[in-house]
Amino acid sequence: MIDAVVFDVGGTILDESREFASWADWFGVPRHTLSAVLGAVIARGLDWQETFRAFRPDFDLAVELERRAAAGKPEWFGEEDLYPDARGCLAALKEQGLFVGLAGNQPAHAEALLHALDLPVDMIGTSTGWGVAKPSSAFFERVIHAAGGDPSSTLYVGDRPDNDVRPAAEAGMKTCLIRRGPWGHILDLPAVAERCLFRIDSLDDLPALVAKHNASHATPSSGDRGRAGGGRL
Repeated sequence: MIDAVVFDVGGTILDESREFASWADWFGVPRHTLSAVLGAVIARGLDWQETFRAFRPDFDLAVELERRAAAGKPEWFGEEDLYPDARGCLAALKEQGLFVGLAGNQPAHAEALLHALDLPVDMIGTSTGWGVAKPSSAFFERVIHAAGGDPSSTLYVGDRPDNDVRPAAEAGMKTCLIRRGPWGHILDLPAVAERCLFRIDSLDDLPALVAKHNASHATPSSGDRGRAGGGRL
């Protein structure tokens, strides 16, 4: 059974369109130009920051974030940047008695912004806060520990087959690939996708899929296996 569901952040629950648009504005390039370069970077299997180095060869994310903050144009996201299906999905999974968490590659300021959204989750973890980043196995070990310690009963949900699904599966977790955002539409790794327990186009579909999976794997003693996960924030 699935006892815990942990979600990637960017591209999974958070629509990054406005974030990337703000970077285009910061570099002084047309937004569609930055989007096109991002698509090419993804298709070539490069690190996403290579997008920014196309416009600023000496780009350093930490330095540039400080420059933006000093200029009064910090990187920021809020309620309006959540995908419309995100909050409802998280709440529905919580109502099933499952542990629900967020864990993604995010800079230092993002963790406070995620907490400020007051999402119905038991845990929020970030690469900066944990000191490890996807696709490192150490990152997914942290996810498993936070979710209760059993990888086989933990589902990781992400939009990237390379950074999310493949390393989560290698860590022993069940996986769900959501097809949206630039990585979801451009990066095609069939061998990875085929290993997923679920493949979806909307988070609206996930609670019912999890409930059906758990019902099909229920045993007389499994009714109390769901975890509310209180105190793990």
